[in-house]
Order: sequence, then structure tokens, then C-alpha cells
Amino acid sequence: MQTCRYASKCLQKGLNHLTNSSLKVPLTKDVLEKLKTSFLAEDKNIFAQNVCTKQDPFDAALSRKRIEETVHVYNTKIDAEAKPMTDQKNSGRCWLFAALNVIRLPVIKSFNLDDFEFSQGYLFFWDKIERCNYFLNNIVETARKNEPVDGRIVSFLLNDPTSDGGQWDMLVNLIKKHGLMPKKNFPESFCCTSSAKMNQVLKSKLREYAKELRDLINKGGSDGDVQNLIRDQMTHIYRIVGICLGIPNETFTWNYYDKNKAFHSVGPITPQNFYEEHIKPIFNIDDKVCLVTDPRSTNQYGKVYTVEYLGNVVDGRRCIYNNQPVELLLELTAKSIKAGEAVWFGCDVSKRFAPKLGIQDLKIQDFPLIFGVDIQTPMCKADRLLYGESAMTHAMVFTAVHLDDKGEVQKLRVENSWGEERGEKGYLLMTSDWFKEFTFEVVVDKKFVPQEVMDVFKQEPIVLPAWDPMGTLAIN
Repeated sequence: MQTCRYASKCLQKGLNHLTNSSLKVPLTKDVLEKLKTSFLAEDKNIFAQNVCTKQDPFDAALSRKRIEETVHVYNTKIDAEAKPMTDQKNSGRCWLFAALNVIRLPVIKSFNLDDFEFSQGYLFFWDKIERCNYFLNNIVETARKNEPVDGRIVSFLLNDPTSDGGQWDMLVNLIKKHGLMPKKNFPESFCCTSSAKMNQVLKSKLREYAKELRDLINKGGSDGDVQNLIRDQMTHIYRIVGICLGIPNETFTWNYYDKNKAFHSVGPITPQNFYEEHIKPIFNIDDKVCLVTDPRSTNQYGKVYTVEYLGNVVDGRRCIYNNQPVELLLELTAKSIKAGEAVWFGCDVSKRFAPKLGIQDLKIQDFPLIFGVDIQTPMCKADRLLYGESAMTHAMVFTAVHLDDKGEVQKLRVENSWGEERGEKGYLLMTSDWFKEFTFEVVVDKKFVPQEVMDVFKQEPIVLPAWDPMGTLAIN
């Protein structure tokens, strides 16, 4: 028995030696010299270096051929696109902008308007208030479960307590609870358009409050004590947000001119009644469903998922993901646009993207020509999710598609929320191949969705961990 233990120790010592030395690859002087010699031996490397040290490497990689072949013309569009082109500026509110850009389309048509915007700042205000309260409640829940403060879950929650980003179901929570308001009745503030400093203040306070709550619970504080502490903390949070964003009025009056220059007035009315009486009859958010595509082998199509601790309103709707093949998402997008309805969607916006030109195309950049290796697409979509190379980062709106003679989608027109400077006066072009690789979710009316897909929503959701990439928020 002693011999076996001795042999085991020797074996472990040998394995440790392998792990600590022979399996590692240090960058010795000889290795570094070979790397440099190999680089300098290729004239193409020197040329690429000359170019990329003077300009953006991604611009240097742009394919002239693909640019020449790209035309912002489509044979299938919604009836009319909206004005003005919106601009989220230096904030992560793309999910709010995209959703309100979709909702305003039937409003412009129904009210016979030249242009219209909902107040993005109004929903942003309520999202900040609700999100902070949601975070504090999650801290209490994890403390009650004895999750350590340096464990993965609590560390994840503390990393970004109040992100600007969001998901579709989080928008539904805000509208159903707080309603909608025209932008003229609650205009943008500095911290709406540049939210970093406000977020810095909120994150600092929320982490401080998280410690207070955990300390209270560890000392045996009652549920009543915890609730009172959260209410006191939210008094300070409300003050901070109100100072930075302004506080919306409980009622408003919307005065406007229609296309015929006729004057109209709606109100005084609450934002909740404004949605229920004037918006819901022409755009009912309860009729819209969110479909995602997650090709990882661990997550089956035809199943419904949710992400632990993901949300923004206590006792609100959970973020529900009906997982379907990407081909179905593309098909339903085209079907919706053919019927004249725009589509909210989420994607990984920065990949294979020429932002100035507004082109999302797998071949828009020739990276091997510049770097000698390809990037962003060598791994499949599932592996990019697994290895942290891709996730949904931005939300926008589809307003048109171009179909070939067989009815197959070739490209899509995208309304962005970055102002008019990029793309074709703010609109982007996306190829169908790009859609399949980097689009992760779409929101369409349930009338377009096959019944067997709708039935998936009846399942009890499979809960993914808080850090799962499908819980990534649209924030660009």
C-alpha cells in the first residue's frame, strides 16, 4: 500500500512537471527572433504595416469590389419610412430607440403626420428607476441563498448593476407599466444623450447599497427591515436619476399639426392611458413575439429559454427566448415586411461591418489580404457564442428586403439610431448571409408565426445562467 502511495506521488510529481514546464511554450529570444524574421521576409507584411500604421486597419481591408456591388435599392419595402432619423448619441439605448422607431410607424400613418418621435428619455427614466430596484432585489435574493459576494453570480451582478442596454421583453415591461409619451412632452437631457457619468454615480451607489443589504441580512435582519432599507435606498436613487434626466409629468397634453397643417390636441392624459387609448389599437405590444436563434448544441430549437436574474421590473415579465433556426427568423422578417410591418431585431453589429458606408456583408472586408489570416468568421456561429466572440450587442429595425426571382431574401434595409452620418442617411444594408451569421433575434407579430412555433411559448422555460451570452443586452 505504501509503495502504491509512493508511486502515485511520483506520478503526480511527473504530471506537475509536465504541466509546469514541458507543456508550456515560452517566448524565448530565439522564438522572438524567428517571428520577426518571418514577418520581415514578406514584402506584403511591410506594405500592410505602412498602410495600417496610418489609417484604420478595417478601412484598409475594405473590398472595393463589394462596395461597387452594393446598392441601397430594394424591391419590397414597408409603406413609408419615418422621419426624423433618430440618434441615441453617447448612450446604450439602441433597444429603446429601435422599438419606438417601430411603434411610431403606424402612429405617423394613423395620425397623418409628417414626422414623429416617442420620448426615448421617458422610457429611459423609468428603466433606470426600475432597473436599480430590480438589482437591489436580486442582491437580496442571492444573499438569502447564501451566494458568496465573490462568487460568480454576485460578482456578475455587481459588474454592471445598471446597464443602458436591454431586451424586447424589458421594453414590454416598461410600456405596460408606465405607458408612452411623445418626445415633445419629455425631451432629451444631457445625461440621456451622454449617460456615462450618471451611470458611474448609480453603479457606485448600487454597489454600496448591495453591501448594506448583505450586511443587514447577515445580521439577521427581518424581511420588513430589508424592505425598508431598499425603499430608503431607492429614495436616493430616484433623486439622482431625477436630477440627471428630469422627472416626467404624470399627465401631458400633446399638441400637433397633421400633414394638412390642421391643429390637434390630445390630453391632458396619462402616459398609460395614451398607450391604451391611442397606441394599443394600432400597435399592441402583446401581439408581438420575440424569436431567437441559438445554434449551440446544448440549446435545442423548439424550446423556450430564459436567463437567470435578467430583467428590469420586479414582478414583471421575464425575458423569454423561443429558440428557432435562423432561416425561420429570416423568413418571418420578409413575411412581415411584405405585409407592411417593420421588424425589431438584435444582432452583433460590429462584425464584418463598414460603418461609414453602412454595409453589413461577410465579404465587405478582405482581412486575409491585410493580416494573412481571416477574422470574425473562421469559427461557426455556435462556437463564437461559446468562446465569447459573438453575442447580441445592438438593436435596429428592418424596413425593407430585396427578393430574387425565387422569392429568396438577398439583402435587407436597416433603420439605425446613430443619426444620418453613417450609411445612406442613417440606413444600413445587410446581406442575407450576414443575417444568418450575426443576427440573434427578431420581433414579429404573432399572426405571421406558425402555430407550432407559438405553441413553444407554452413550455416552462429552461433557465440559463446569468452570464450566458443569450442574456447579453443590446447596448451599442
